[in-house]
Amino acid sequence: MTNIHPTAIIDPKASLAETVSVGPYCVVGPHVVLADKVDLKSHVVVEGRTQIGKGTTVYPFASVGHQPQDLKYGGEPSELHIGENNVIREHATLNPGTEGGGMVTRIGNNCLIMVGAHVGHDCQIADHVILVNNATLAGHVEVDEWAILGGLSAVHQFVRIGKHAMIGGMSGVENDVIPYGSVYGNRAVLNGLNLVGLKRRGMDRETIHALRNAYRLLFAQEGTMAERVADVEEMMKDNEPVTDILNFIKAESSRGICQPKAGDAS
Repeated sequence: MTNIHPTAIIDPKASLAETVSVGPYCVVGPHVVLADKVDLKSHVVVEGRTQIGKGTTVYPFASVGHQPQDLKYGGEPSELHIGENNVIREHATLNPGTEGGGMVTRIGNNCLIMVGAHVGHDCQIADHVILVNNATLAGHVEVDEWAILGGLSAVHQFVRIGKHAMIGGMSGVENDVIPYGSVYGNRAVLNGLNLVGLKRRGMDRETIHALRNAYRLLFAQEGTMAERVADVEEMMKDNEPVTDILNFIKAESSRGICQPKAGDAS
């Protein structure tokens, strides 16, 4: 049966699966949907048109689904979709979408959103993403699978973070980060590949070697980016991780690609 603490306030219109647990002083709004084994620890507020998937745990004082922090928001019935087996820690804030961004903010499965992290309106977060303490995503940010955003990092609106990328702590990210890339700095610069993360994910030495060669070629000083992309595509067209990077660079985006410092593409 659903385990609801007597101090919790649950709107009768909310939809709660039988195995949901709602701890002391939580508040759950009328349009909220909580799947099996969702666990709201205590003092959690879940509002708006928010769906939380099976096995997700939300820790005290998290604010989930309240009105987005966007002056253009006009009360439209936008949504927040949170997947399965996520961990959302204390004081995290997650906002729904807006009409200008597709109406839905999405968080995938098996993500860890740590203390004080913020997911802004219309963000699209894939599976296995980690937002370390106080990492901040502005609106419309896309984060692909297995990316890690270090503590106190901040990502500009509309930026894309590629799969397996690593964002160093306290970095300000204004431009798109390639898959498998590692960036850091007050205004983040590309600092090579996320080799530690690749090894943790079990990527073999041959694939990592190919990625390093592709990286050197893509961010060399000679020629234009378009020319370098074409060259690498021809040379390594059968290498899937390299293709991930090439497709990311070629995709339409309102932001530029985060680059290494001049002369530092080793």
